Amino acid sequence: MEPDKRDSLIPQESKNYLHTSMVHPLLREWNSVDMFKKSDLIWPIFIHADDENRKQEITLLPENYRIHYDDIVDVLKPLYEKGLRSVMLFAYIPETEKDERGSKALEGPVNKACINIKKELPDLLINCDLCLCPYTSHGHCGVFLENGELDNDETLKILGDIALNLIRDGADIIAPSDCMDCRIGYLKNLFRANKLKTPVMSYGSKFSSGMYGPFRHACGSAPSFGDRKKYQLPLGSKDLALRALERDVEEGADIIMVKPGIFYIDIINEASHRDFKRPICAYQTSGEYAMLYYSAEKGVFDLDAILIENLTAYRRAGCDIILSYFTPRLLDLID
Repeated sequence: MEPDKRDSLIPQESKNYLHTSMVHPLLREWNSVDMFKKSDLIWPIFIHADDENRKQEITLLPENYRIHYDDIVDVLKPLYEKGLRSVMLFAYIPETEKDERGSKALEGPVNKACINIKKELPDLLINCDLCLCPYTSHGHCGVFLENGELDNDETLKILGDIALNLIRDGADIIAPSDCMDCRIGYLKNLFRANKLKTPVMSYGSKFSSGMYGPFRHACGSAPSFGDRKKYQLPLGSKDLALRALERDVEEGADIIMVKPGIFYIDIINEASHRDFKRPICAYQTSGEYAMLYYSAEKGVFDLDAILIENLTAYRRAGCDIILSYFTPRLLDLID
């Protein structure tokens, strides 16, 4: 048999051979990033106060519900036993209770949920979203000047009052998602002035994305006019997104977030290589949840397998914490 001339084309250097690093399960593990732990998960929950309809199905977020503040502990206890250690609370109120300033936010259903959770599950870390959009009649994240522009500074004052009430009722972390300028600095100064050591999780890089549709349905927070492009980040921004994170870190943010997660994983990765020295949280948004859930339902892929792959991508990019509507499912998947 004549020699195969193609043999000379095959590289001989051992450094080019990777299969030897994958022949054993433990070798594959050693060559991978660590997986998220259960304690790295945050479950976002929508809280309401309708006594007549206590468990409300969210049609665009299958297997997620709006939960009555008096039922929240019963929902959380079995998940806590499985390893759930953190939640993010959002409010839902009827349109009839909304006004232009979001006044209901000062004493809303989330406040009552905080009280109930702290009484029964004192070790569960409660993150409270801070924004006016679930409470305002116009669905925007702040109050407006007479000329139709957002009143940034007045909005900060309102948000500060809401935050103090949430802390009073048991919030462990305040997470402003409103995207007002300098909100982190204002809140940190306000907390210090009130002798509070409450951490702040900043939605630092929050993009004006199309991935929020199911959330806005769940929260009843879609804008009644216009959009949020003047205060949420442009889709194509990178330097501006990183500037936003840098500013919030300088103002004292304890945790920084990128939202949405998967479409902006480059920002997560870039942030992980900056000298921020803060945990990085990714929000696996409602749109991402719907994409994965409905694709799996149609047989495109196995949901559990794709969730692990998705979380691995977040971890590999540099994410430390993840907000996911899949958290109850993930508690059964993660060892």
